[in-house]
Amino acid sequence: MISMALYKREMKGSIKLLIIFGAIITLYVSIIINMYDPQMMKTLDSFVEAMPELMASVGMKAAAVNLLGFMVSYLYGFILLIFPMLFCILRGNALIAKYVDKGSMASLVAAPVKRSVIAFTQMKVLVSGTFLLVFYATLVELICAGSGFPGELDITTLLILNGGLLCLHLFIGGICFLSSCIFSDTKYSIAFGAGIPAFMYVLQMLANVGGDAEKAKYFTFFTLFNPDGIIAGEGSAVVGIFVLLAGAVLLYASGIMVFERKDLHI
Repeated sequence: MISMALYKREMKGSIKLLIIFGAIITLYVSIIINMYDPQMMKTLDSFVEAMPELMASVGMKAAAVNLLGFMVSYLYGFILLIFPMLFCILRGNALIAKYVDKGSMASLVAAPVKRSVIAFTQMKVLVSGTFLLVFYATLVELICAGSGFPGELDITTLLILNGGLLCLHLFIGGICFLSSCIFSDTKYSIAFGAGIPAFMYVLQMLANVGGDAEKAKYFTFFTLFNPDGIIAGEGSAVVGIFVLLAGAVLLYASGIMVFERKDLHI
């Protein structure tokens, strides 16, 4: 169902971005987890109290009661949302639209491989990269928490939480992939593939502030990923994860179908 030669080549093209974002995630995750001590928590909480609206906009809340709650407050509102999202945006555009825009798609479709196989292979490249990034973030969290605060992290809940995070980024990747398949010009592919997730994140930031702006949560898919609800065991939070996963499958499938029927002008 996939072209292994194309898959290997494109995965090599993902390595540089994976290393860059992996390094950034390593830096932030290790720093934040190592701040989980009474003195540093007081310092971080003082920032939240000094700039409540700004900190709330990126999901940062004071007075975490355990290590996982602390990680959710300071990692899952910005760091672990933004950087995997940037990876999806950059790779999603490069896998289809960039080939068409540069005129190099001819070399791919000229090969004795169906268009559906090309599209599915490129989709798998994006999904694989997203999975690797979230998996790596999980591994860093486990290592840092295990070495610094042994026995304090609820590993099962963390895995469920990061499963939800993966579904969110698969959904975002689906938006980027579908945009890349629809548009032949990279400026339009990026405008929609990056613009939609970025706009949705801005709405989520507004919703996090509260007040009248909280109504914005009904207009953004980021609301479906509810870290606090997941660690609290809320059923609606689990439903949100499955909605994101189903949406991701639909977006990727739509992208493949669009690419199969697309007039490439080559």
